Amino acid sequence: MSNILIINAHHYYVFSKGKLNKSLAEKAQSFFEKKGDIVKTTTMKEDWNVSEEIEKFHWADKIVLQSPVNWMGVPWIFKKYMDEVFSAGMFGDLCNNDGRSTSSPKKGYGTGGTQNGKEYMLSLTLNAPKEAFNNESEYLFEGKSIDDLMLPMHANFKFFGMKGLPTFSCYDVLKNPDIENDFQRFEYHLKTYF
Repeated sequence: MSNILIINAHHYYVFSKGKLNKSLAEKAQSFFEKKGDIVKTTTMKEDWNVSEEIEKFHWADKIVLQSPVNWMGVPWIFKKYMDEVFSAGMFGDLCNNDGRSTSSPKKGYGTGGTQNGKEYMLSLTLNAPKEAFNNESEYLFEGKSIDDLMLPMHANFKFFGMKGLPTFSCYDVLKNPDIENDFQRFEYHLKTYF
């Protein structure tokens, strides 16, 4: 039995109501609860409290970040969450500053994490087709992967000492959706890595 924190980072836009992210977060919650895990959730749509969110990170064994990819990153509302919650955790709650010491200030940046032994997974929805990634002939990403694109998010969790699980992605969700297949792949992904 594990303690699972699911964060739904979706911010609701006119062209993107967040139904898919909500459905994926709910499917993850149902999956974990059926396994006997204990689940807590946070959504950007609801009010959240910095101290309570830090406590959720302490409590959780595993964190699932469910997020759309907006303008090549997470939505601004989740960036605000990180600015407030992650910054508040800098001095011992989530990490011991950046890990460097005054005696060796040029070494060890990012090694101050206190959340060692915990795992996280990114679950993403995006409009880009899968074929836009890992293909050097593609214009925008020039052979880069989805994890290359999401390097800042991976670095944030690693900064706290967490280990990443393989990323799950739903591609082309606006122009060429394949939602039922995405749901099946998501369930398989959860069964494989949890």
